[in-house]
Amino acid sequence: MRFPWLAAIILTGCTGEANHLGNPLLWPVQAVTTGIENGLYSSRRGAVEIAVKSNFDEIIQEIAAGGGDKLSLAMDEARIPAQDRPARILQLQGDQPIYDANPGALVTALMVYGN
Repeated sequence: MRFPWLAAIILTGCTGEANHLGNPLLWPVQAVTTGIENGLYSSRRGAVEIAVKSNFDEIIQEIAAGGGDKLSLAMDEARIPAQDRPARILQLQGDQPIYDANPGALVTALMVYGN
């Protein structure tokens, strides 16, 4: 065998035990699926950013008021389930001083709450 180290790498990647790299035979598939997932996440995050930044002042007021159309639009874009929204609004109200001057933090919070 010319490259014993290559055989060792391939065989250790195929063990049944836990490892952080996973099966090397699946790496190409994982690369493609990760790329697709990242693209979908980036697209959704972009839509949430547009919704938040274009209506930021109204959304901040709606958070304080307990809800509203612009906040609902941002939550729709973040795919926050309707049944979770009352609890999420309470969380946003509790952290409102963080979001008052930081639309990026609000976008991140909405993305974390979304599916």
